[in-house]
Amino acid sequence: MLRENQRRFKFDWLTIILFLLLISFGYLNILSASHVGEITSYFDPTQLYGKHLIFVGLTFVLIVFILSFEAKFYERFASIIYIVAILALVGLFLFGKDVNGARSWYGIGSMTIQPSEFAKFATALAVAKYVSDLETNMQTLKDQLRVVAIILTPAILILLQNDAGSTIVYLTFFFVFYREGLQQIYLVVALSLIAIAVLALKFGVLIAAAVALLVLITRYFLRKNKRASVLQYILVLAVCIGFSYGVRLFYEHVLKEHQQNRISLWLRLEKDPAKLELMKKREAYNLIQSEQAISSGGWTGKGFLQGTRTTGKFVPEQHTDYIFSTVGEEWGFWGSTFVVLLFVTLIVRILYLAETQKSQFSRVYGYGVASIFFIHFTINTGMVMGLIPTVGIPLPFFSYGGSGLWGFTILLFIFVKLDSNKINEW
Repeated sequence: MLRENQRRFKFDWLTIILFLLLISFGYLNILSASHVGEITSYFDPTQLYGKHLIFVGLTFVLIVFILSFEAKFYERFASIIYIVAILALVGLFLFGKDVNGARSWYGIGSMTIQPSEFAKFATALAVAKYVSDLETNMQTLKDQLRVVAIILTPAILILLQNDAGSTIVYLTFFFVFYREGLQQIYLVVALSLIAIAVLALKFGVLIAAAVALLVLITRYFLRKNKRASVLQYILVLAVCIGFSYGVRLFYEHVLKEHQQNRISLWLRLEKDPAKLELMKKREAYNLIQSEQAISSGGWTGKGFLQGTRTTGKFVPEQHTDYIFSTVGEEWGFWGSTFVVLLFVTLIVRILYLAETQKSQFSRVYGYGVASIFFIHFTINTGMVMGLIPTVGIPLPFFSYGGSGLWGFTILLFIFVKLDSNKINEW
């Protein structure tokens, strides 16, 4: 009996310690980014940092609740949890509240709840449940289409709510499929299409087609087995050209002006000095202020609560999507490196634990968790430093908000619970 109880509470403490470090350091930066005037109390509920501290306190209650369930509960009820999450997303079209142009929140008194943050762990559970089913064969097109439908359903609903940033997160599940035996050709095609899209926007359709033609010719002559006919290569080239034109049409006629401008600034497409200056004052304002805040931090930073651009509120909404700029200004290069190492260590640790799981469900879910954290971390930090286009996506455990904090906590600690049970999974 004693040994059974010890197994039941044998959690991976390295993961938990990393979580505690991230959530603690995140709160300090929210405090810096959101305080107004002199700080009289760290527990002031009228301030954003005081509210976030309440969210943090409730997070530990949530963790106890998550860990109190048997590990098999999450596998057994994965489909029901997913359906509830989908219904919550659908309900937004009827009862949702508009915030910053996105209908992504339920208003509950003075609080708001964002279902898309909880739909991530629900989708990860549903994907793990379907892929691990004995009747599922990821080598067949039928099962591939079904699991893609599981992912695209919440993604499309979120996109329709004008929340493109959260939609991108769902693409990360394709890394999970690659681990579970999906053919390599899918990954090659996806990366190739991304490259063609960038070339078509940056240099035009003809350049994109020329590069595609050069790659196809090189591949044809380097292959020892030339079973593929010239007609097949011509067909692939035609698809590349058609895709390039489609990307241009989508960029010019489907994307909204601010989305076009963000991509234009990233790829440096705009040549008109007057329009470029206007774009810098509108779409690039947050980014420019963020870059200046980070660069002003130097190697060691200006010190906690000493960031002049942070305390001066130069970066709009700095406590949410641009919270990493606070890290750069007040903690400098070494503090930013520390945060990066924390996230990298957490992601690598989750991947390591996922590989040690004895059940496919736990392994697939673990890879889903690692992939979600990876995409959030990569896009958010890359956006803040101008390495990728501006996308509204939070930094896990750092950005202000109860929904995001709780959603990431549930995502992580379900896996902690599954991992603690792996000794009994045989």
